[in-house]
Amino acid sequence: MQISRFIHGLKADVSVHYTDFLVIGGGIAGLFTAYKLSPYGRVTVLMKKSIRESNTGLAQGGIAAAVHEEDSPFLHLEDTLEAGAGLCNIGAVDVLVREGPARVRELIALGAPFDTKNGSISLAREGAHSKARILHAADATGEAIRQALELACVNNPRIQIYENQFLIDLLGIPGIECHGAIIYNREREETLLYIARAVILATGGAGQLYQYTTNPDVATGDGMAAAFRLGAELMDMEFIQFHPTVLFSHDTQRFLISEAVRGEGGLLYNLRGERFMYKYHPLNELAPRDVVSRAILSEMNLTDSEYVHLDMRSIPRVAERFPNIYRTCRQRGIDLTRDRVPVSPAAHYIMGGIHTDINGQTGIAGLYACGETACTGVHGANRLASNSLLEGIVFGQRIADQANEIMYRRQLSRSEVLAAYNPEWVWVPRTDGIDPRQVRQQLQQLMWEDAGIIRHEEGLQRAHEKIEALYNQLGPGEDLLTYLETINMLTVAHVIVQAARWRQESRGGHFRSDYPARDDMRWDQHSTFINC
Repeated sequence: MQISRFIHGLKADVSVHYTDFLVIGGGIAGLFTAYKLSPYGRVTVLMKKSIRESNTGLAQGGIAAAVHEEDSPFLHLEDTLEAGAGLCNIGAVDVLVREGPARVRELIALGAPFDTKNGSISLAREGAHSKARILHAADATGEAIRQALELACVNNPRIQIYENQFLIDLLGIPGIECHGAIIYNREREETLLYIARAVILATGGAGQLYQYTTNPDVATGDGMAAAFRLGAELMDMEFIQFHPTVLFSHDTQRFLISEAVRGEGGLLYNLRGERFMYKYHPLNELAPRDVVSRAILSEMNLTDSEYVHLDMRSIPRVAERFPNIYRTCRQRGIDLTRDRVPVSPAAHYIMGGIHTDINGQTGIAGLYACGETACTGVHGANRLASNSLLEGIVFGQRIADQANEIMYRRQLSRSEVLAAYNPEWVWVPRTDGIDPRQVRQQLQQLMWEDAGIIRHEEGLQRAHEKIEALYNQLGPGEDLLTYLETINMLTVAHVIVQAARWRQESRGGHFRSDYPARDDMRWDQHSTFINC
């Protein structure tokens, strides 16, 4: 499938804006990076929708860090490597666990209201962690951190934040360097050009590729797709984490029930009323997420049901510990103190992303990435619970550490940047094509069925052919944003399916029924894809 260089035209009289650091994305990775870059130059933060819409705000469980005297970065490293199923970049993991505690202390200094007990930080334990090391703010940790970072950035005169700004394309020499971005201002319905010394992508994940997901509407893989079009590598894209315990409903965006619930004693039962995790892993309910998700799917198939049950009735003061979960369940007629909760897996996180080194640098000069949209290899084939928020701030700091060097980079003029734009490279949709909304629905269903929790060659081949057909048949529709998002979704889905077909084994978040075993002899390696 041939991916075009640009997906939207650019007028000669386009409005141009200059900044030193262009941060695209407003979750924990984007806001923290912007805050740490601000002492060195002008920072512009662009957000796809509002500052409150990101995966960060939905993160419940917490942020992992070895801050207790009975814990250590080494133990955290061991747990991360074990969960990562042999594919973690050990250098990136070492950076994460060693620098993580200091970054968490910075969040506390900025006002992140982590729960305390007897004057000390309260720590929870989650799946596949050997120690209690999860700092949390009840069951809305991500939102608490986001609010603290929002306050720090909004009150900083060197940071300019603009909402409703959509990343269309990156400008630069493909595979060589990046000098700016083409942005669509949704409020004014106009295209803008930003020229920067560095572009930092913190655009989050791509959960909206799947029919059922915990991710918000904004998670359409925009940063990954734009970087791919510029010639950046995408790495480990076959590894998708499906969160095992999501409140069952027929909604496409589903409500996540935190890993911390099982850490506090929540138990899983099939519809026969039987506990089952003992059959799948010695850690039972605290097994890694990929194991629990497949176990739940297996039990659903055995009992011909759409869900299993999560029992939280034995958790002391459950309404106090998990107020958000308690409130949401009550709204749906479920009382956690009396009822078992129907849960099933949903797409939650992508371990792969834009390939960067441990300093957030892509293979393209001037282009950086951090957070879920990036891939340092820190998560390997399966992310350890509560390492994602930590990743955003640790590698965001690493980007900020290069700020002095970035400021020496020459800022190009309007004419120099526009020289990299060729209108002949713009993808032109079919005027008689399929409406983007229909394409999106078809894509989400086929990704769920053929590139989901359990995969096989026949389904992946079917997905590959269908994605290519949808890409070539896509029409412009009535809404530009929906059209642009759908191109990005098809682009990222194409790479995910290609990577899943390539990896003929099962490992972490990638399970193939036709190759059910892990094969270190052949597949102890990362997948990488470039748009040639």
